[in-house]
This record gives sequence, structure tokens and C-alpha cells, in this order.
Amino acid sequence: MLERIRIVLIGTSHPGNIGAAARAMKTMGLEQLSLVAPRCDGITPEAIARASGADDILERATLHDTLEPALTDCRWVVGASARSRHLPWPLCSPREFSARLPGEMQDNKSTVALVFGREDKGLTNDELQRCHTHVHIPTSSDYSSLNLAAAVQVLAYECRQAFLATQTGPSDALPGSAYPFGVEWDNPLANHADTERFFEHLERTLIDIGFHDPGNPRQLMARLRRLYMRSRMDVMELNMLRGILTRVDRLQNSATRPTDQDEGSH
Repeated sequence: MLERIRIVLIGTSHPGNIGAAARAMKTMGLEQLSLVAPRCDGITPEAIARASGADDILERATLHDTLEPALTDCRWVVGASARSRHLPWPLCSPREFSARLPGEMQDNKSTVALVFGREDKGLTNDELQRCHTHVHIPTSSDYSSLNLAAAVQVLAYECRQAFLATQTGPSDALPGSAYPFGVEWDNPLANHADTERFFEHLERTLIDIGFHDPGNPRQLMARLRRLYMRSRMDVMELNMLRGILTRVDRLQNSATRPTDQDEGSH
């Protein structure tokens, strides 16, 4: 289970923080690290020194220019956010996250991503909208500053507690299951790449039928994204929605295509 949890660091500004995050991961048994557009040189001698023996995590780390390729195969994406959002999004505490984790990973093909933002600014709204769920670490109101490696350590610890719970207790009917009603679902959940293709298709279709004006969006796509991300679409459901959109596209194209009479009048 732990080997299918991916820590994603976006725009990290100091190599020491990358190394410290790798150390936090290794102490809890996590193996996958992805770096997205780091604002530093990445894996430097300082990063290796701060890793304190977690060199193998750094050696296997993947490097990406954008967030998308780091999430392609993920079926549950959780963004670490310290800020309240103008548009509310499904939110959980670290303990609630760990309670859900075994259920989310019942399918042995499921990969979960934990996404952490920049040390100074966190995650952008666009990045947070690519997450199914946000997780907030409830720090003290008197001093809420939490460095990147410490945040990774908190959530890595919760991942390990979730893993240990599956080793000592029954794994069926897990309270945090991703699937409705605590039953084994009939289709795997859609992964990130397929879900993003659906959103691109949805936006194109809404523009074509005149329902969505990208020049005056009024949070339409953000709210639709929240709706579908909250519903946790499976592969069959997503394919049905894509099929509906394709049918709408064909009807729209046939309605706007010039008739023979129209063509002859020019």
C-alpha cells in the first residue's frame, strides 16, 4: 500500500527541503517522490545531506515541468492547503485522511498523490482544483508556520498509521472506503489523466453550445470540476459522460452545418 502513495512537491525553493522531505518519507515507508518545476537545482549535495540516508528516494525521484504528468495514473489526489478557499472544496483533517486511505487503496492498481505547494505561497487555485480533496493540518493559531518537510512528515505518519491498521484489523467494510455504501465497486475509479480529458471535453462542448463564455466564466468550470471531483467517477461513468458529450457535439455540428440550399445561395 505505502509503495503506491506518491509525494508531489511543487515549486520547492530550497534543495535542503527536498532532502528533508525524502527523509520524512523514508522513515514512514513511502517510496515515490515527484518534483514539479522546482525553483532550485533539485538534487544537490545539500539535498543528499539533508536526506540522511534516504538517498534512494532522491535517486528514484521523477522530475516534471508541470503537475499533470505527476498525477496521470492517480485515482485520488489530495492537496495540502493551509488557506481557506473562496470556493469551498471537500476538506479533511490528517486523521480523516488516514481513515479514508485504506478504502481508497482497496484496488491494488490505485495510486494516491499527496500534493504540497511552494514554501512561501502553497498551491495555486488551479492546482488545488486538480485535487479531489484538500487536507488541512490544524496547527496552533498562535504560531501556524509549518515548514515543508514537517508537513510531509505529518501526512507520511498518517499514511503509515493507515497501513498498520490494515495489518492488525479487518480490511473489509473500511469506513473510509472510496466506494459507495462500503461495498466492492464494479468498476475502478477513473484516473487523473482520463478525468482531465473529460473536463477538457466538457468545457469545449459547453463553449460550442453557448452555455459557457470563457471570457466571463463566473466560476462555472471550477464549480463543475468540484461537482465531478466530489462524485469520484468510475471508469464506466466517465465513459458514459464522454459518450453523452460526443453525442451533443455531433448534434451541434449537424445543426450548424450549412444545408445544400444555404450553400447554393452563396
